[in-house]
Amino acid sequence: MITMNVYPDAHDGDALAAKANAVLENYKSHHGKVLKTNSLPRTPDRPAEHFIAVVFGRQNFIEVAFARFKPVDGIGCSIVYSNRIYGEKVGDQMSTWIDHNGAKIERTLMAWNNMPSPASLGELPRKK
Repeated sequence: MITMNVYPDAHDGDALAAKANAVLENYKSHHGKVLKTNSLPRTPDRPAEHFIAVVFGRQNFIEVAFARFKPVDGIGCSIVYSNRIYGEKVGDQMSTWIDHNGAKIERTLMAWNNMPSPASLGELPRKK
C-alpha cells in the first residue's frame, strides 16, 4: 500500500522536520518498533528530507512502514510504503521479507521523484 500525506503548514525544513518527528512519536506511541531513521541535510541543490522505517505487530497481522518526508512544490509531504502479512506469529516471515526487500524499498522510495504535486490533488477528501 502506498499513502501520500500532505502537511499544508510545513513550508520550510524546520516545519517538515517537526512533522516527521511527530509521526515518529505517533508510531512509537502505537507500539511501533523503529527499524531505522535517517535525515538527509539540506544542500544548495535539495531541501532536507527524512526517512522512518517502523514495524507494528498486532494480534492477527504485522506491518512494516517506510516513510519518506520531503517538500513538494514548497509543501511538506510524506510518501509511505507499507506491507502487511496476516496471521498469528508471523514475525519470522516479516523479518525474512524485510531482509529481502527493506533496503531496496528504502532506496527506491528515497530516489523516487515523481510525487504528485499537492496542488494537483485539488479537492480530494481529507482526513479531519
